[in-house]
Amino acid sequence: MASSQVQETLSSDDQMVLDQFVSENKLFYGPDPEIMNDHSLAPRTSAEERILSDGFDTQLANIVRGRVQSALDESHTMVEQMGVAPGAKWGDLVTSVSTSCGDLALCGTRGIVVFASVAQYAIKFVHKYWMDEKSVGVNEGDAFIHNDSSYGAVHNTDQSLAMPVFWDGELVCWVSATIHEGENGAIEPGGMPSIAETKFDEGLKMCPFKVVENDELRRDLVNFLQNSVRDPKLQLADMKVKLHAILRLRERVRAVLREFGADALQGMLRKTLEDTEAEVKRRIEEIPDGITRVTSFLDGDLREHVMAKIPMKVTVDGSRMIWSFHGASPELSNRAINTVLASFKTCLMTGLLIYIWPDLPKNQAVFSAVEVEADPNSMINSSAIAPNAMSLISVFKAFTMPAQAMAKLIYCMPKRYTAVNAPAYNQPATLVYGGLTQHHEITGNFCADINGNGTGGRENKDGEHSLSPVFGYMADTGEMELAEEELPYVRLVSQKITKDRVGFGKYRSGQGYEQIVTVRNSTDFGFMTGQCGGKHPATVGLFGGYGCPAYPLAKIKNINIFETLVDNPEQFEFDMVKLMNERKIPGGDYIVQDAGMNFEPCATGELYMICQGAGGGYGDVLDRDPSMVMTDIENQLLSPEVARDIYKVAFNESNLVLDEEETRQLRESERKARIARGIPYDEFVSTWVTDGPAEELPYMGSWGDDASVLVVSPPGAARYTIPAGSAGVMISNPKDRKITELEAEIRELKKELDVRSTS
Repeated sequence: MASSQVQETLSSDDQMVLDQFVSENKLFYGPDPEIMNDHSLAPRTSAEERILSDGFDTQLANIVRGRVQSALDESHTMVEQMGVAPGAKWGDLVTSVSTSCGDLALCGTRGIVVFASVAQYAIKFVHKYWMDEKSVGVNEGDAFIHNDSSYGAVHNTDQSLAMPVFWDGELVCWVSATIHEGENGAIEPGGMPSIAETKFDEGLKMCPFKVVENDELRRDLVNFLQNSVRDPKLQLADMKVKLHAILRLRERVRAVLREFGADALQGMLRKTLEDTEAEVKRRIEEIPDGITRVTSFLDGDLREHVMAKIPMKVTVDGSRMIWSFHGASPELSNRAINTVLASFKTCLMTGLLIYIWPDLPKNQAVFSAVEVEADPNSMINSSAIAPNAMSLISVFKAFTMPAQAMAKLIYCMPKRYTAVNAPAYNQPATLVYGGLTQHHEITGNFCADINGNGTGGRENKDGEHSLSPVFGYMADTGEMELAEEELPYVRLVSQKITKDRVGFGKYRSGQGYEQIVTVRNSTDFGFMTGQCGGKHPATVGLFGGYGCPAYPLAKIKNINIFETLVDNPEQFEFDMVKLMNERKIPGGDYIVQDAGMNFEPCATGELYMICQGAGGGYGDVLDRDPSMVMTDIENQLLSPEVARDIYKVAFNESNLVLDEEETRQLRESERKARIARGIPYDEFVSTWVTDGPAEELPYMGSWGDDASVLVVSPPGAARYTIPAGSAGVMISNPKDRKITELEAEIRELKKELDVRSTS
């Protein structure tokens, strides 16, 4: 008998028993698509409806908001001052307050907004599944930890701790703290494994679970987590830090409750969200109707070259704003650079908050009015089984693409809420490290240099040099001396502002900086990097500005720089380009490779060199004030030859005196030359537009106007097409491809030997 027929014969009592059995014996509480796909505000609770429908005192809301905001800043400082992870010490953290339903309502004036906005998904999971689960429950003094992006996180290195706040027996809000912890027991040290091929290679996968009861950490669970990572001291210490920060935050919230009551707090949190959402909708209605597009590419997946497309289409239609990402690269099902759509959306929100509407409150409602469309099984909306430990590669695009797309819509508006700016650098250019320290402790983490991105040029001034990470505006790059006390790596060059590596324009971008590192006092320590942009610029310019250059990684192996510094110090240059071009240190292997590098050991004195990136330029280079060009030359930010070639300026190189008349003539000649090089649009299209990407290009994504079909070009395999959203792509192991190539070469050599032996 069919199951449907069996169910039809059940009595109401039997059906109730069956339903209860199924409810109480669920096999697995996996990520909830209903929660993870919804970035809108939860409906008002009955309490919120009662409080706000009767009218709510705006002045009272401001007072209560100020008290809570101060508490958030205080708890943020606690984490920053006491945290052990580099991310904690240098600002990659946040403390926040969410409504009783889990909507992010407030976070500190410092900190990383995206950490708080993505954590709301995990709180909503707890609210839905553990609240009434008799073996779990949500009680006074509990706290829940999580780090799995499938339940709500940017990537697995970010660990969040969330605690409910009760008043008179009722849940009134949640307080939480999140830190980029780094080490999490993944297949490579540091928490961001570039060689992960499944989610089971990525270390800790903490769905939201209770780790604190009665305001104390469960020591058995802490021990389990310590046993799962390379750095148990870090795991314990920062769990304590997060707990005591949210306990302090809860204490401050309770003081507000005692003075003003629960209605004042809950009303303020909900009103803050609804007022923000209403303001966003008003601003959308201000924008002229239209469509604007921007496309970005990833040039590598940390194992091989790919050209993975991430397109963005922004449509404004009255009060609706739709951000579409149809046609993006399919997920790479055994590469770690995919991202969960919820993570991608919270980064898009952060891009709005930092670069478009920085005056808005930092809460979830900023993005709730924006509609987002993306294909399933794509790199930015990956399936639950796809690895995403290095999601930063793709998700960083979400921080800068809104700035470029929205700039084209808001440029003509009479009122803008910040200067229009070209994108900042959007790759996590830093060294991830791991191994045995000089103190005989096992560790793995990342360097805080990731926090020094160069910003884009703006409509009214140049970008800032290595100012802040693309994902936040209040973070530091760390102190080299403090890091060297704890770790065996030595920075021979630290945060040196580069020359000529910038997005040129009427207003240039901020420069990046380079660093040269090595290892001593450890025979078991190494590095990896997790970024793209070594062949194709990661960040583009705006309104005629140039993109940033490509930034490969360089290294010199089989040397000991400490011996060189003692015996022949003149052979060492404090400059990446000179070291690689002049090659003064004898016997070394000079290697230039992709920006992304899998983990590898570093012997004492070997050199690893990377460059933090610059943003995009703004406007036509021929419109740049020549005196600003000369200032850059004088400040060693620009070489004379590049200044002449790019900006068309004439000057006396010995004293840097500008020749204004010759400069005017050079620029006028260049404008005429541009016209001469130009061709009619139809002619350009006929020669430039092709039916598909070049055969040798490892292209992934849609081509042309049709976003429903994806071109798939796996390295080492034949190209094919698939419907968008239909499936991911498996890529062969680079070592297997190399073995196949070498075996074929050996066969050819054997044939040649056979011919010679018989001749």
